[in-house]
Amino acid sequence: MKKRVVSLALALSMVAGLTACGGNSTGEGGKEAATSSYVSSEEEGKVINIYCWNDEFRTRVEAVYDQVDHTSDDGTVTYLKDGCEIHWTVNPNQDGVYQKKLDEALLNQADAKADDKVDMFLSETDYVVKYTDAQTDIAIPLTELGINPHTDLADQYDFTKTVASDANGVQRGSTWQACPCLFVYRRDIALDVFGTDDPDEIHAKVADWATMKASGKELKDKGYFTLATSADTFRAYGNSISAPWVEEGSTEINVDPQIINWINDSKEWMDEGLIDKSIKGQWNDDWNKAMSSESKVFGFLFPAWGIDFVLNPNWDGEAGSWAVTDGPQAFNWGGSFVHGCAGTDNAAHVKDIMLAVTANRDNLMKITKDHLDFTNTQSGMKKIAEDESFGAEFLGGENPFKYFQPAASSIKMTTLSPYDQGCVELIQNSFNDYFQGQVDFETAKGNFERAIKERYPEITVVNWP
Repeated sequence: MKKRVVSLALALSMVAGLTACGGNSTGEGGKEAATSSYVSSEEEGKVINIYCWNDEFRTRVEAVYDQVDHTSDDGTVTYLKDGCEIHWTVNPNQDGVYQKKLDEALLNQADAKADDKVDMFLSETDYVVKYTDAQTDIAIPLTELGINPHTDLADQYDFTKTVASDANGVQRGSTWQACPCLFVYRRDIALDVFGTDDPDEIHAKVADWATMKASGKELKDKGYFTLATSADTFRAYGNSISAPWVEEGSTEINVDPQIINWINDSKEWMDEGLIDKSIKGQWNDDWNKAMSSESKVFGFLFPAWGIDFVLNPNWDGEAGSWAVTDGPQAFNWGGSFVHGCAGTDNAAHVKDIMLAVTANRDNLMKITKDHLDFTNTQSGMKKIAEDESFGAEFLGGENPFKYFQPAASSIKMTTLSPYDQGCVELIQNSFNDYFQGQVDFETAKGNFERAIKERYPEITVVNWP
């Protein structure tokens, strides 16, 4: 991991050395992009290369960036009114493919032709630190683009700004999303088991983990599962840890007590038949089918993007069959962070797009209304939460932001580390066999220690609580 980060840092330091002060094109509202050693001194380029893993960011840009004219039928090129083109390079997030392709492009950034340089790229919470790291110096500090986080992004949720900042507190990315999670449940199953589908009454059935487990036994007696898989609860525990998996400058992994709580609770839930033993993890066909009308799964712990981007496409029944309420624990899951890339020759466009999609309240509220995203505007989300006329068709007219908005206000996240993605993936992989009864607890611990050291050879020890 460290070798990879250092190699990227060296490549990007060459870019910084090759580029003089520039970026003098005017941006949104007539503002000029900041003069910076991070951007090319040449004229603003005609091709803006954006690296991402699906079409989510493209659809948001198309929805709110006023320079968009149209997009090609295959979705690979968005044409702007000023004659520039956005070229979308899309690679899947699964198995690290996206990061591998992005890293390859970054290593070639110094020698790439102007129209081939990476101008913007996205990252996820699990690995955002890899790119916002001050030593790596890949993601441009927002101030170097002419964006002032204290004024331009004053309405954003603080925890999203923390996640997008390096260890020195310098913000190097921005996001249109804040991702508080709620409990999303099937109305028909709620009526069958509890005699009501009212969100407040269902919340009383899932108010905390012990209550949810007791309700799960009622569901089981009627032939239902409470949740699909132990992976569905991992983010609730894992995103609520009190300290990073790896402290800055350390080579030791610290397994937080919350992770042990997740392991113990997941084992109990699996043994008691409250989750479906046949569904092994998320993002697979079995998990997708658990969201269909034929499924016996009562609900999911989802952020707003999970409802729009995951649940809705997998649901094959009528709209209005699902509802939301507060879950057993407030937590954040995910978030797509947008970064300007060192060496870009399109700094003004990078600034404009970032401000349009992540900082403009009207645009963010439009994204919410069009896509059901919980967007990164505190005042906007409060306004929508209190709007009695707002309702989501997929949720039968319910206003989910009545629940999302207070949940977001209570979220706090600890500092992330470059090792988070590996720890999150491998702790789940290693203990799944334990949940299934194939290995004992100590063997699962040993499997995790072995796997994490294979992925990150510089790790010297794993500390368990």
